[in-house]
Amino acid sequence: MIDKGKKSIFNLPNTLSFFRIGCIPLLVVLLFFPHKTTSFFAALVFGLASISDLLDGFVARRHQMVTTFGQFLDPLADKLLVSAALIMLIPLGRVPAWMVLVIIGRELAIMGLRSVAGSEGKVITADHLGKQKMVLQTVAILGLLLHYDYYGVNFHAVGMFFLWLAVIMTLWSGFNYFRNFWHVLEENDSDSAGS
Repeated sequence: MIDKGKKSIFNLPNTLSFFRIGCIPLLVVLLFFPHKTTSFFAALVFGLASISDLLDGFVARRHQMVTTFGQFLDPLADKLLVSAALIMLIPLGRVPAWMVLVIIGRELAIMGLRSVAGSEGKVITADHLGKQKMVLQTVAILGLLLHYDYYGVNFHAVGMFFLWLAVIMTLWSGFNYFRNFWHVLEENDSDSAGS
């Protein structure tokens, strides 16, 4: 159930999404000073922001606080957080620029497709591949933010392993999204022809 009332814009799920967006400047500042301590706190900030993503979806569904604004804000907050972290990691030499380009390029393409589908009165929801992609990206970024060895574990290597998986899942889920988009457009064209 989607509540379109204006009062629901500042509910708890949307506040958690705003919290995620608010974490971005702190994350950026911490990564301007690359050191083991600041890297740890950057990972902590990113981790807390990622946990808020899980909480806002749970609270919204559990307490029927799903809003149209929230459906726009939640994925936007995710994309901004992930993009900011990945972009900041490029000059630190922790992630190849082409991988970041693939991930962010896919997100921009999907946003464009959603806009086109929305203009046709259609909604293409995120599927399980998109959610798996987000989990892989989150784990990868946490590893790359930590970067240094802790208790004999090379977190940069762990982050890169999951980033490779995330890139593969990004391409796969992007292809799947484009395929669903064309199906929706074809259905729309056949509906228009039949009326």
